[in-house]
Amino acid sequence: MSQLVTERPDIAQRYAETGVVLMRQLLTPAEVARVRDVYTRQIETDRSLGFDDGLPADDILSRYPRIVHPHRRPDSEVGEIALELMLDDRILGVVTELIGPALAAQSMFYFKPPTARGQALHQDNLYLQSHPETCIAAWIAVDDCDADNGGLAVVPGSHTIHVMCPEEADPEVSFTTITVHVPEGVEVVQTEMKAGDVLFFHGSVVHGSRPNSTTDRFRRSLIFHYIPETSVEVSTFFQPLIAPDGREITIQASPEGGPCGEGWSASGH
Repeated sequence: MSQLVTERPDIAQRYAETGVVLMRQLLTPAEVARVRDVYTRQIETDRSLGFDDGLPADDILSRYPRIVHPHRRPDSEVGEIALELMLDDRILGVVTELIGPALAAQSMFYFKPPTARGQALHQDNLYLQSHPETCIAAWIAVDDCDADNGGLAVVPGSHTIHVMCPEEADPEVSFTTITVHVPEGVEVVQTEMKAGDVLFFHGSVVHGSRPNSTTDRFRRSLIFHYIPETSVEVSTFFQPLIAPDGREITIQASPEGGPCGEGWSASGH
């Protein structure tokens, strides 16, 4: 973990070397408490903003579905919070130091209650298809998180590997269906984060999480993705993009398939 924690003067160099930067306590306890309370209240009283992953009704994640693009719902408090923090200089400022002027592409909230499955190792830019550079994530811990409750695991240095074609994931441990395998000898680092910490990582960094094996601890997280302002294309799902001043911007839509080929599927076809 020590190689992930970074003091501000060193973040650009550390990001270039490892693709991962961990910044402690960017959000205050009061801000984190508000995020936790508002998002949990929203999903426990009205799941209409939840993203349908096609999970069976008896899956705990169907009761606590992830919320995708809450920033596009300014009529709700979860939307207000997402847009406010997405463009907050404490977060966007770090992003800008790491990749230059940036545009916001996505917001997400994951609940991961006790017993929930994790998410298999993957690379974000497989989905965003941002070109010619890649995306960057800002992963905000809303609860203290570690291996036991399914905290994020990352592969420092894997940003030098181009997006790898994924394979089928183990459905017993992952709610998503695909995974990538890292080469032998590559270290998978388990993060330990306190609520309010933010992990920034390159769109090609391999990352994922194990199931939440606790009986009483959530692992909630608010996540933003950004792309460089100089990007020429990104997948349609992530448009319109949001500029730092709040303007909506649309760029060319990237074609389907990407490096894995048109029509790729988990079965290899």
